[in-house]
Amino acid sequence: MSIAENIAKLRAEINRAAELSGRAGEDISLVAATKTQDADTVRAAIAAGVDACGENRVQELIQKRAVGAYEGAPLHFIGHLQTNKVRKVVGVADLIQSVDSLPLLQTINRVAEELGIMQDVLIQVNIGADENKFGLDEAGLYHFLDGAIICNHIRVRGLMTMLPLEAGSVETRELFARMYQVFVDIRKKKPYDNIDMEFLSMGMSGDFFDAILEGANMIRVGSTIFGNRYR
Repeated sequence: MSIAENIAKLRAEINRAAELSGRAGEDISLVAATKTQDADTVRAAIAAGVDACGENRVQELIQKRAVGAYEGAPLHFIGHLQTNKVRKVVGVADLIQSVDSLPLLQTINRVAEELGIMQDVLIQVNIGADENKFGLDEAGLYHFLDGAIICNHIRVRGLMTMLPLEAGSVETRELFARMYQVFVDIRKKKPYDNIDMEFLSMGMSGDFFDAILEGANMIRVGSTIFGNRYR
């Protein structure tokens, strides 16, 4: 199947999951995870109607952006971001989804201040307490929010999570549900001016349907769109 056909099929599944959760398909943002995909493939996904492109690797982001691969869609950074590469991403990515520590947030804020911009970010939460995944634990999340109040060039737009690879179907639903509850609890409190719980980014090719059922409004999908092309 072509990329356009894959996305059409994916949209139908998104619509079905959204309807089951009492929402519309338009409420769910589809981020194409474009790791290892070439510029023409990324352009094809944009032409087929993905809502954003998500890049995992800074070097790939730089190379593809230089040839206009992302034109026509917002660009998200969805991989682990090292502090020494922040300058290459701030002001380039519309949304940094993977902020997982206060030092990283503070570095992003400092660079954004130097550039005179506001940088949108999501906080990455390790909801499954997986030692192989990055992200804050639930206790650390609230400490992080306290630290975010002094970051005047940051807008926290929501939360992101990745589940343990070995999570079964029941555990997957439970973890997604818990992540949604954390998201809702913070949104109700509205603690700071620069924190707005708008996006809950969770769910990938293997579990996006369950993620939507449990409250995700942003999913990051790679192989379902592009096939098993990762290297």
